[in-house]
Amino acid sequence: MTKKIIYAGIALAVLVVIAAIFIFTWWPALQGNIPSTNHPHPAGTTEITHGDTNKKQVIFTFDAGGTLITSAPQILAVLAKHHVTGTFFFTGKMIEAHPNLVKEIVAAGHEIFSHTYDHLDLTTLSDAQITTELSKTESALMAATGLSPKPYFRAPYGARNSHVLAVATQDGYRSIYWTVDALDWEEPQGETATAVQSRILSSLAPGNIYLMHIGDSITGKILDAVFTTIESRGYRIVSLTQGI
Repeated sequence: MTKKIIYAGIALAVLVVIAAIFIFTWWPALQGNIPSTNHPHPAGTTEITHGDTNKKQVIFTFDAGGTLITSAPQILAVLAKHHVTGTFFFTGKMIEAHPNLVKEIVAAGHEIFSHTYDHLDLTTLSDAQITTELSKTESALMAATGLSPKPYFRAPYGARNSHVLAVATQDGYRSIYWTVDALDWEEPQGETATAVQSRILSSLAPGNIYLMHIGDSITGKILDAVFTTIESRGYRIVSLTQGI
């Protein structure tokens, strides 16, 4: 009788363990509640404007929304030199125009997210047009790399409102803004490399998200010196998904 009680207790314990494993692993999967391991921060209407301010680290993001890729080779070289994972926001048109560059970025382990397809002001578009801008970019990136840009996008010109964010959320995206605009894109209007470098370094603070671009020549000229100085001040430079 004693052995039967012991065996029954063991069997009951095994059943409890199996039930616990099911509840904590398989049940969430059946309910569709397991978050993506690649993108741990789901889409949402809450816009991201900075990274983790409790850590001495900053995030550099590079937009590709025009037609030029002037600084792209230097950016990739500097990222490799400093062992930094970069974050890029590409329009669908730029993906289609420069598929080899996009493949090179992905092959190097960097992140690419959506900058919409045509680089239009989303606040002037209908819901259907916003959705098209996002879906066409996803199709372009999938065709080039097999990857989806979800769940992050950056609105062209930073032009967005609560309605744009709500539509994007429905489409599975979360908006990424920035903490500091380096203003490298104002090079045609006379902005200088010295001014851009000073703007970045004088604003340095934990969690900053910096906005830069691949189309100007300034970014390629100053990025190595900027990274070197930031690291000398005890900061790490991380990617978007590493830093938020």
